Amino acid sequence: MGQIYEITPFTLLDYPDELACIVWISGCNLRCAYCHNPNIVLNRGEKEDEELLSFLRSRQGKLTGVVFSGGEATFYSSLPDLMRQAKEMGFKTKLDTNGGNPAMLRRLVSEGVVDYIALDYKCPPHLAEKLIGTTRFEQAFRESLGFLIAESREGRVFLEVRTTIAPDIMDEADISWMIDDLDKRGYQGTYWLQNIVSSGEKTLGNIAASTRVLDRSLLPVPTNFVLGFRNFAGHG
Repeated sequence: MGQIYEITPFTLLDYPDELACIVWISGCNLRCAYCHNPNIVLNRGEKEDEELLSFLRSRQGKLTGVVFSGGEATFYSSLPDLMRQAKEMGFKTKLDTNGGNPAMLRRLVSEGVVDYIALDYKCPPHLAEKLIGTTRFEQAFRESLGFLIAESREGRVFLEVRTTIAPDIMDEADISWMIDDLDKRGYQGTYWLQNIVSSGEKTLGNIAASTRVLDRSLLPVPTNFVLGFRNFAGHG
């Protein structure tokens, strides 16, 4: 049985510079309080792989990219083959991941089936239990982060690191810690800070709407990369 929850037929937002679709893979190893895809995380998809492949064949020459998201797509065993077939049809491929399956990430990069990886840097270790529901995620994420930074610096994959910000839970000191960590690890490119946009029943943890705004003036200026802001007023 397949594990595909849904297919979004068109997006201009999720794959920069590409006309793309989104493949939502059900299931996840984390339980992030601010997750805005609780149905995808908690339920099993019913679409078979062939439905996706048939859709992609019908979009050849119309779309240019395919985004594999979730949930957490890297725990789906069919992912490498789906990405390979998408590339054989002429599509560029992007993966949204929390980094929880470094072995799969190594396979995807080594097989050359993924062009772009957006890695979610969830939080500093001391917030893990509160924000993502487990403290046993750190080692896998660190392995994935180090591997992807190295591969991106060699030009084998394009890497974007991003963090969803809930200012009432994760403050400027926490974000500064992650900025410093990425700088020490040699990350290059843009580190995207994404303001939380969903709250209440739309989120997995029924998280309350933010009562404060992130004070960007308190964040350090990175040495090796730049900060980008999404869903903040006055910023792209």
